[in-house]
Amino acid sequence: MRTLLGALLLSWALVLPALAVEVRLSVAASMTDATKRLIAIYEKQTPGVSVLPNFASSGSLAKQIGQGAPADIFISANPKWMKSLVDEKLVPAEQVRILAYNSLVVVGKNNLSMSSLDDVAKLQHIAIGSPKSVPAGQYAEQALKTAGLFSQVQGKLVMARDVRQALVYADRGETDAAFIYQTDALLAKEAVILLKVPQTLYNEIAYPTGLTIQGSGNPAALSFYDFLNSAEAIKILKKFGFVVK
Repeated sequence: MRTLLGALLLSWALVLPALAVEVRLSVAASMTDATKRLIAIYEKQTPGVSVLPNFASSGSLAKQIGQGAPADIFISANPKWMKSLVDEKLVPAEQVRILAYNSLVVVGKNNLSMSSLDDVAKLQHIAIGSPKSVPAGQYAEQALKTAGLFSQVQGKLVMARDVRQALVYADRGETDAAFIYQTDALLAKEAVILLKVPQTLYNEIAYPTGLTIQGSGNPAALSFYDFLNSAEAIKILKKFGFVVK
């Protein structure tokens, strides 16, 4: 019913030339490439609608939205930041669903050998997203603490503003390794996956997607939100390495 209503409202909006039809997305940096592809397909199918993405760490995006930045849809790489907006009543809880899942890996120089997470402690410089705002960094910190290694590597950690910057550090050889998502490892030019971090060491990596209060009143946002759950969108997410359940 909501899909039909969104389609009708969107059709109505498109016939009014004075009405700008835009959808503003706030998206976790690790979803950059998949989101750009999703937007390209949606805009081709829906002439007259512009989808404007803002890519950054989930924590930064949540803070921006909390401070009044325009956003119709928020895609977070960690349920924590989505919950913060739900608690602030900026995203209705009933408008949140899990879009996809990911996993954590360690990437680095292809001449390195790593059989377990213990080997990370032998390295000199390790990049991670800043745990204060970057979910990938939070998962990495959790895995290291669970494995009892955090105190050994704490002085070796190089903080990145987001998971993509952590990848760049390892890809350029500026650090020996980096904790990133498996989907981001597909973008590496030089670095290779050295280790898949055991899932038992960190919480499941889920990407909750929420329609904001602002987005709930935007017919185009409702339409794009439903598109994200379509078979075509799911196929694209899987192509970029995400797991969709």
